Amino acid sequence: MPLPERGTAWPPIDPAIWSDMETWSAWYSANPERLSYRYLNRHRTGGRFGQPQNRPSQYRGGLVGSVARFFWGEPTPMGEKRANLHMPLAKDIARTSADLLFSEPPALKVSNKATQERLEDLMAQGLRKTLLAGGQISAALGGKYLRIVWDDEISDRPWISLVHADGAAPEFAHGDRLRAVTFWTVLSVDGQKVVRHLERHEPGAILHGVYEGTPENLGKPIDLGAFPQTKEYKPARELPIGKRLAAVYIPNSVIAPDWRDIPGAAGLGASDFQGAETFLGAIDESYTSWMRDIRLAKMRILVPSGYLSNNGPGRGASWEDREVYAEMNIPPTSDKQITANQFLIRHVEHKSTIEELVSKVIRNAGYSGGTFGDDSAGPAVTATEIKARTSRSMSTRASKAELEAVGTADITETLLILEASGMFPGIPRVEVERPDVRFADSVQDDIKTLAETAELLRRAEAASTEVLVALVHPDWSEEDQKAEVERINAESGRGVEDPGAFGADRPIFGTEGQEHDEE
Repeated sequence: MPLPERGTAWPPIDPAIWSDMETWSAWYSANPERLSYRYLNRHRTGGRFGQPQNRPSQYRGGLVGSVARFFWGEPTPMGEKRANLHMPLAKDIARTSADLLFSEPPALKVSNKATQERLEDLMAQGLRKTLLAGGQISAALGGKYLRIVWDDEISDRPWISLVHADGAAPEFAHGDRLRAVTFWTVLSVDGQKVVRHLERHEPGAILHGVYEGTPENLGKPIDLGAFPQTKEYKPARELPIGKRLAAVYIPNSVIAPDWRDIPGAAGLGASDFQGAETFLGAIDESYTSWMRDIRLAKMRILVPSGYLSNNGPGRGASWEDREVYAEMNIPPTSDKQITANQFLIRHVEHKSTIEELVSKVIRNAGYSGGTFGDDSAGPAVTATEIKARTSRSMSTRASKAELEAVGTADITETLLILEASGMFPGIPRVEVERPDVRFADSVQDDIKTLAETAELLRRAEAASTEVLVALVHPDWSEEDQKAEVERINAESGRGVEDPGAFGADRPIFGTEGQEHDEE
């Protein structure tokens, strides 16, 4: 299929999906100004830029008014400044999700040695950080795209880059199979004029186009050579990858509960924030109320009007707020006394409320409180105890790892096919093999615990040297483990040939030329 026609409404995504992604993006940004702007303008379509304004919908009743009256959508009273506080819990959830998956990078395993070296080089040269960044984006927006790119001015080889879920329009076949996808990048914004670069991926082909339009409309196509970012692109290019796409979509979850009745949305995942937006707003409201208590609890000094200093005609009167005052000769029975007034700070109530709300948001995202530093259950001693306390997080991590493994294997295999096709002359070609993506254990025992376990197994003669080495060094490759076993056997003498295996006609003891009978 060709690129979109001129005058196409943009973005070409269902309004409900686009609205959710915009909201999740605002929470992930951890920027109070973006949150305020998003909720003040959540019924608008189009750009994200501008100053938030109070609108009539926020003062109305019914559905429109109730939706607009989220905490971050409440209008600021005239003459007052916004004092709302924001707790970046959403960003913390996205970062924690990525750390659980990619704090230890996954291993790409193949049988061919040259192919294995190429995959390790690919990880070292950028794929590792791409996966880590993609883990955050996927948790925040519900998914991510990985695509193959190349630039002769930067590298002789292609590499894998990340595209955020709100920067692409996917087309799925049979529910969740990505059939085509259109990426877009904003090249320039001048008032209402927006110039976009579109990159459409189809089976075995990539199409490029530049359009000049408005925030809500794609507009008309213009010359690719008009911009330095696109002048090297061809309008269409066939790729020697058969029916594959040079891009994959990796969802954050198996299904998006709020989008399952939207046509074409079955393959999209849901954000970790989905369903918790009101709780996130309640956390910010609770923190804002807590800080308001602190402001109101500042000591106030109440004085009679006669104690005020006259500032002159037309300038009113004021009271100089000092900590020490000179002694004043006032009768004890006089009602002209200085009175100090200070309100209580409801810190216990606010703290317990916030903790309850935070636990709800974390649980909604599929994680355990211990994963976020909640040590109320006491310090953990072993990895087994840590896993028990974070079992919900480990289950969520396992389900996400399954989705990540499939998508990562697909895109790396396609990259190997592209390199082996001869499309990039001068680079070494390796055998194409689909890698086995293995995720490391996110929680591991310390070396002391592993060594003590290995010692006990050795004493009980319940494990071989190979098993013990694999136990203490689970992150080593099989070749490294085998080499370590050989070194241990050589140093301990267990690698010497068994004397009992000698032939009966060979001498057991003695020197050359001498034989002794065995007693």
